[in-house]
Amino acid sequence: MAEVSIRTGVTSAMAKFGVLFVFYLFCTCSAQVPLIMWTSSGYSLPTPLEPTAGEIVSGAELVSYLKSASTALPRIGLLFLQEELSMDDFTAHGGVYGYKEDSAFVNLESALQASTPMVLPALAWTAAESVEKIFQQVLEVPALTITPSELSQLQLNPTQPSLLVIRLPYTAGSEFLSVDETIGYVLTTLQAQNVPYTAVYTGLRPSHVTQDTSTAWELAGRSLLQAPSEPVVKAPLMFNNTEGKPCILLWADQLNVSYDRGPFFDLSALTFNGSVSLDGSFCNQTLSRLVLNYQNVLNFKSFQLTLFMRKIFFPVSARNWFVMERVQLNYDNQMAIFNASHGIYSPAEYSFHCQKVSSAQSPLLTPRTATDDATRWTVLFTDFQIQGFNVTGRFSYASDCAGFFTPGIWMGLLVSLLMVFILTYGLHMIMQLHTMDRFDDPKGPSISVPQNE
Repeated sequence: MAEVSIRTGVTSAMAKFGVLFVFYLFCTCSAQVPLIMWTSSGYSLPTPLEPTAGEIVSGAELVSYLKSASTALPRIGLLFLQEELSMDDFTAHGGVYGYKEDSAFVNLESALQASTPMVLPALAWTAAESVEKIFQQVLEVPALTITPSELSQLQLNPTQPSLLVIRLPYTAGSEFLSVDETIGYVLTTLQAQNVPYTAVYTGLRPSHVTQDTSTAWELAGRSLLQAPSEPVVKAPLMFNNTEGKPCILLWADQLNVSYDRGPFFDLSALTFNGSVSLDGSFCNQTLSRLVLNYQNVLNFKSFQLTLFMRKIFFPVSARNWFVMERVQLNYDNQMAIFNASHGIYSPAEYSFHCQKVSSAQSPLLTPRTATDDATRWTVLFTDFQIQGFNVTGRFSYASDCAGFFTPGIWMGLLVSLLMVFILTYGLHMIMQLHTMDRFDDPKGPSISVPQNE
């Protein structure tokens, strides 16, 4: 009995350790910061971003929105950058539970009530670190870092774009009052000068890190402690129709092509820095064609990447769908064609997004024929997003290529079903146990067993 007890204790301890170990693996971190944007009295933000619950807004989405809204906003930009900021800071010190007199953000709340603000609870950390570069790119002016006391000495012209950056230190508790007073002083100074403004308040990194499970297994082994790499913010590529309205949007982290199993060449740097030519692109209500013209790619003098898209009505779903029919490569009077209609599609009013669009592993792009020159090419697009119809200046909701039941979900379901089966079988076996219902009576006649020799 003692041995059984010891084994039971060891098994229980191992089970507890296993649970704690799994819990530790899944308690990894993902970082995002809030962003608050508002305008001076008399102005309003056109159709602010409304992310769904739990959605993390990327840098591309922020750039796309700012470009579409920049024409309707005041040309004076105020950027309040705090070293560390999280939504928990507003929850803890913003008087959100009805105690407004205890709020540390009195001036900020007053400014938001006088405007139509946009609040992004979760902006990707990589975008937050480059938010100053994003606004420089949108306003097309260099940033001027000033202190609040220097603001009254500036002569600002409301018709000329300007970007003023005011850096705020990270504080905690009641010390947020000093940050709010700084914001209030700056806004009051501009109001006294009758200068309209567009203000943004955000942080460079989060002060509180929320828990996430997306990188649990990556952190289970050894890793190097190093500073995060400097993010590269790229605005989405936009093609306008003959009326000057945007009709095609494209964004990707990388656009890699390889010829004859050679090294990959990334086209994204040439695509999103404004040097690519869109000659030959076209769009209407049912057809869209995005043509990207390059020079000197993989030793080819001329190189052209063309994306053909069509809007098709499917009676089964009773709605229009956007389908990418093919991806075509033209290089030095040669042509390679990939079929894309089997994997790249979405409802016509949505954009399409996929973490990896490839012609190699799990291909969404397949050569048109077995003898097509496309068999000599390898295409790999990462973090790819495109919209060819119903474009309003920024990406619509993205229809992702990833299925709902990912390998991780299937693994969890199968393990859960196995555990339920084992538990059910064990309960069934326990319920089948029966005690003896007949016993030998010691006071009665003894049982005799005849023995025949």
